Amino acid sequence: MTENQLRQKVVKIAVSYLGCKEADGSHRKIIDLYNSHKPLARGYAVKYTDAWCSTFASAVAIAAGLTDIIPTECGCEKHITLFKKLGAWVENDAYVPKPGDYIFYDWQDGVNYATTDDTGAADHVGIVTEVNGSTITVIEGNMSDAVGYRHIAVNGRYIRGYGVPKYASKATGTDAGTTGGESGGTSDAGAGTCKVGDIVNFTGGTHYTNANAANGTACKPGKAKVTQVYQPGKAKHPYHLVAVSGGGSTVYGWVDAADIGGSASGGTRTHTVVRGDTLWALASTYLGSGSRYKEIMRLNGLTSEIIHVGQVLKMPAK
Repeated sequence: MTENQLRQKVVKIAVSYLGCKEADGSHRKIIDLYNSHKPLARGYAVKYTDAWCSTFASAVAIAAGLTDIIPTECGCEKHITLFKKLGAWVENDAYVPKPGDYIFYDWQDGVNYATTDDTGAADHVGIVTEVNGSTITVIEGNMSDAVGYRHIAVNGRYIRGYGVPKYASKATGTDAGTTGGESGGTSDAGAGTCKVGDIVNFTGGTHYTNANAANGTACKPGKAKVTQVYQPGKAKHPYHLVAVSGGGSTVYGWVDAADIGGSASGGTRTHTVVRGDTLWALASTYLGSGSRYKEIMRLNGLTSEIIHVGQVLKMPAK
C-alpha cells in the first residue's frame, strides 16, 4: 500500500465506528478490541465506564495492524510520551496535519492560542480525517460519550499537538502525483457514482498530468469517458477522463470532481454510501468544498451527520 492508502485505511477504520456510544453499549467493542491487544499499556484493562478517547485512537491502530508506528495507550499524556519516543510528535500547534494524523487537545489552552504554543496537559485525542483549507475534520471517541466528528481551525484554540505516525516507513508503493505514481488506483472507484467506464459531462476547462498536479493545461468541455479513479475527496483531481469522439471535448487527463456534471444521459446525481464515506468528503467530491456538507443534509432531510453504508443520497447541483 502507498502512504496515502495507509492513511486512508486508518481513517476508514475510525469512521466505521461512527455512532458507537455508551448509551446502548455499542462502544464496548472498541474497548474489547483494545483490551485484546497485548501487552496492555501499563498492564491496565480499560473498563466500559472509563474515559475512552485514547482507547478509541489505539483500537483503530490495532485494527489497522499499525501498532509499530502508532502507539497504544488509554491515557492522553502517556500517549504523547509514546509518540515522542517514536520520534513522531509535532509540538507546533500551527502544524497543518494530514488524514491519519493524531490530534491532541488541552481544554485549558489560553486566550493567546494563535501566538503561543500550548504545552499543557492533554485532555482528549482524535484522528484527522480531512483538511480542507484551514478547517480540520477530526473523528473522536468519547466525544459526548460517543464516536463523532469535530471541526477545528488550523492553529485553533485547544490544540495541544500532533502524533504523526511514520506511514511512509510502511509504504510499499508510491502515490499518484509522485515518481512512479500508480496507474489506475481504482480501489476507491466505488466512492461515487462516477466509475471507470462511465460516460460523463465534463464541464471544466483544465486537465492535469496526474491526480495531484499543481498546474494544468486548457481543454474543451463536453462528453468524456472515465478511465481511472483515484481517491475521490482526497486527490486534487481524482478522475481521469478521455474525450468521447463527437462529444465536443478535448480532455485527456486528470480533472477536478467539481468539473464532472454527472452522467451524460442526465438525471439527478446520487451517491450510494460506502464504508469510510463522510458528508464532508462527499461535499468535497461533488460540490468542490467539504464545508458545503449541510447542503447534502438539507437535500436529503438529514438531521445528523451520521450516514450509513448502502444509503442512497441525492447530490446538490454544484
